[in-house]
Amino acid sequence: MIEFLVRACLAGLGIAVIAGPLGCFVVWRRMAYFGDTLAHSALLGIALGIMLEVQLNIAVIICCILLALLLVTLQQNRNIATDTLLGILAHSTLSLGLVIVSLMDNIRIDLMGYLFGDLLAVNNVDLLWIYSGGILVIGLVCWLWRPLLSITIHEELARVEGIPVNTMRMVLMLLIAMVIAVAMKIVGVLLITSLLIIPAATARKLAASPEKMAIWASGLGCLAVILGIALSYYYNTPTGPSVVVAAGLLFILVTALPMKRSC
Repeated sequence: MIEFLVRACLAGLGIAVIAGPLGCFVVWRRMAYFGDTLAHSALLGIALGIMLEVQLNIAVIICCILLALLLVTLQQNRNIATDTLLGILAHSTLSLGLVIVSLMDNIRIDLMGYLFGDLLAVNNVDLLWIYSGGILVIGLVCWLWRPLLSITIHEELARVEGIPVNTMRMVLMLLIAMVIAVAMKIVGVLLITSLLIIPAATARKLAASPEKMAIWASGLGCLAVILGIALSYYYNTPTGPSVVVAAGLLFILVTALPMKRSC
């Protein structure tokens, strides 16, 4: 049991560290619904990966990238609002994934595990994916931090400064897609964005600068993982939802503190 818990902690902490900085951009740019759309499309990627016998993480990343490109293309039609497009894509991809899963009668799929996560079932291959993908994501975020922050603060000013705004926006979407792909086994398809949003929203009240907010978000995410795993261990509750509940309790606690929001 100790070995399972150690792997679960390593996986959860790895995801929390990655999700912290990206979650800040999701909060700053009000992209929560976009994250939900990518998360819903992850189930379609899982279904197609199983059907086509492709490695699931690769299938999810490809599916999320294609969905992001489709969204950018559809956004050029100004007759349809972005939130409407996100709603259509989110529920269409989730439903299509469920339909494809139902058609594969000869394959046994732990659908609940993919929807709500199965942190205690993490193996060494999953850890390799999480940490290799995490190093890549963190490296890119650190390298592109200033351009990403510039387009978040003021896109027009960033464009005047010569920053490729559309490219940076697409890179941010792809980074979020990669995090969703490696995190789906931790908290599940339906709860992935909570690990992006809640720690970042909590950190917003504690930080005095964007960089500190990113660090706080990672730290609070790690704390939520530890508390969630402890709650799951002692009370036999589902691990992924327990982590999200712990993150939510931290948010309520910090929100109740008489502090002025800085970021």
